[in-house]
Amino acid sequence: MSDSKSSFHPAVAVSNIQNHISIILKMENVQYSTWADLFKITAHSHKVLHHIIPPQVPKAFTTATTTEEKELWSTLDTTILSWIYATISSDLLHTIIEPDATTMEAWNRLQDILRDNKNSRVVTLEAELSSAKMENFPNVSAYCQRLKSLIGQLKNVGAPARSMLTLEEAGLAEEAATGTDFAIHNSS
Repeated sequence: MSDSKSSFHPAVAVSNIQNHISIILKMENVQYSTWADLFKITAHSHKVLHHIIPPQVPKAFTTATTTEEKELWSTLDTTILSWIYATISSDLLHTIIEPDATTMEAWNRLQDILRDNKNSRVVTLEAELSSAKMENFPNVSAYCQRLKSLIGQLKNVGAPARSMLTLEEAGLAEEAATGTDFAIHNSS
């Protein structure tokens, strides 16, 4: 195999990572699980998953030994690091960026930041979901979009909202059956 073939790697051919990862991860609209899944799929398909997740093979098979292998590893690591930076919001970027950081260090910092906020995000999102009233939206479509967004965000922080929706549905069915005025119910 010639040196030019061994130096090329599919990850360096990616000119716009946002073509592969269309979500910009933001602190205030946490879609971490979706973003991370898309990122891992892209990293795996470009043969660089080991830069964010430690491989399961013995270390002897993953350690770069020659100068060329070390240079390629460094090039790939900075490429994947730039992918992370290009797919997160400015506030997250400024929170995780550090000089000479590896991709795995940045990945782990980002994961820690978003998982640290998990419990407070669940409480906030559940409160927003339970207080969302159709009368506060211009139409049913906007209301449903908001509910879907909140449910997706809850799912992304590991708190499925199905039981909350079932309770809401049961409450609405009871209101309809008893003829309770929705506005009167909400004002109490």
